[in-house]
Amino acid sequence: MKDTARNTDLALNLRLLCSYYKSIAEVCRRLDINRPQFNRYLSGQYRPSANTLRRLCEFFGVEVHEILLPHDQFSRLVQLRPQRHPAQVPDDTLATHLQQLSQASNRALERYLGYYFEYYLSMSAPGRLLRNLVCLEQRKGQVVYQRTERMQAGPGEPICHNHYQGVAYLLTDRLFLVDHETINQQEISQTILFPSYRNRVSRLTGLKMGVSDNSERMPCCARVLYEYLGHRVNLRKALSMCGLYERGCGEIGPQIWDAVDNRMAPDEPLFRARHSPGHRSGH
Repeated sequence: MKDTARNTDLALNLRLLCSYYKSIAEVCRRLDINRPQFNRYLSGQYRPSANTLRRLCEFFGVEVHEILLPHDQFSRLVQLRPQRHPAQVPDDTLATHLQQLSQASNRALERYLGYYFEYYLSMSAPGRLLRNLVCLEQRKGQVVYQRTERMQAGPGEPICHNHYQGVAYLLTDRLFLVDHETINQQEISQTILFPSYRNRVSRLTGLKMGVSDNSERMPCCARVLYEYLGHRVNLRKALSMCGLYERGCGEIGPQIWDAVDNRMAPDEPLFRARHSPGHRSGH
């Protein structure tokens, strides 16, 4: 009988907390919880597991012992917390907006799906060029990508791989790539590229902004070039070609070195991207 009363109070308390949101469906979506199961909690039929109860409390901003209080006592407690007012509850407007942008640009991005070599002057190894492998693919209605760095600090040093995951957008004549480093989770980087107006995508150029992977962790910006490889590649071979390169090594062509050179002309007021060789404006 006592447990039944506690379940009833918990159900009423959950309903009160849900009333601060637009709908119960919104709460379930944000919690990533099954709606029929959540309805059972709201009806008092079932009590959430300890783990689920902690998740609910973290989401609503209350303590476990508080949500189990008698309903009238809990109501007074919630009323003393104006920060739970609906106007101050974070919503998913930004996430919805980004999803709409993604859906709007997906069809235009189809021609850019596949594998690329990414080239830019390393932010943590000055003077050396870094070649990475990037794969753009469509997944669950969104164009996403994976970027893999293969780094070796010096001869005899162990090779380490850094992995990045991101989302691609094509907005008003520019490709925007935003990713994050998945292992240490210490960096978000952004790349903006010129789209290709040729029948066949070959090279894309632009700017890349990130953080140097050393003790300084200095924010940096560099010119970048993407070289299209195709829809399928030999992954083992492609990854073996990634890494740091010295100028004049012979493995990286002079056109690529010129495209990612970060020098500025005396009359340039801003650090700007460069068109890829043969780039022409217009659609």
